Amino acid sequence: MPNPSTMRAFACKGKAAVIGYSLTECEAQTMARVPINLSEQQLKTPRIAAIAGIIFAVLMSAGLILIRLSIPIDASDTGALLAGQADKVSLALSLVPFAGIAFLWFIGVLRDRLGRLEDQFFSTVFIGSGLLYLGLSFVSAGLAGALLATSALTPGLVRSSIYTFIRLAIYQINNIYALKMSAVFMISSGTIWLQTKMIPRWLVFVTYGLAVVLLLSISRNIWFTLAFPAWVLIISIYLLVGNLRAQPASAERSTETG
Repeated sequence: MPNPSTMRAFACKGKAAVIGYSLTECEAQTMARVPINLSEQQLKTPRIAAIAGIIFAVLMSAGLILIRLSIPIDASDTGALLAGQADKVSLALSLVPFAGIAFLWFIGVLRDRLGRLEDQFFSTVFIGSGLLYLGLSFVSAGLAGALLATSALTPGLVRSSIYTFIRLAIYQINNIYALKMSAVFMISSGTIWLQTKMIPRWLVFVTYGLAVVLLLSISRNIWFTLAFPAWVLIISIYLLVGNLRAQPASAERSTETG
């Protein structure tokens, strides 16, 4: 069966050739006469973003906690925890890639939600900081995996400077560089939402406040690294609840127009 949009294009070209009609004007008038129902898509978009955000928050938090428990920051650590909890580190490393996939999905669906309202400047910062955060998280997880594999092959590694170097590199990446990029991601997200009114103002200001704390923080405390997944979880729950509340109203409007 011919595509309706293709048929409209041929009809407009015929008008333009016969009576010199403006092709753009013809297409605009033709599309204006065709009812377009975007309510279903508008409902599905935040729902998908919310689900992806929740998956990311849960998996990334679990991965960070398991890595922190198995490779503590304590300078007196002898590596006994790493040797005895290799299964935990392996589990954490297997969770991180899936958390990254969910986070990419979260970013993509949020951009799709904005549509033409998207600001190019803040969107560039939004995407760039999100990808940098994800890349740094992957590097940190890769170092943890390398440390785990090397310690299994070299029993004396935990008493060497290499073990100390890799362990400190993991925390430097997580608690400084990835943390700062997550703060930039939050600031750019809050600014976009403030302009488009996609999120309530109070939640935007909470986002700004938390982002400033993360941006200025120099602590190695695990709670700071968990703040970003927790924020994504809060935003995702808000989007999901709002979507569920919007479903009955959308169904009533569809019934009335039908």
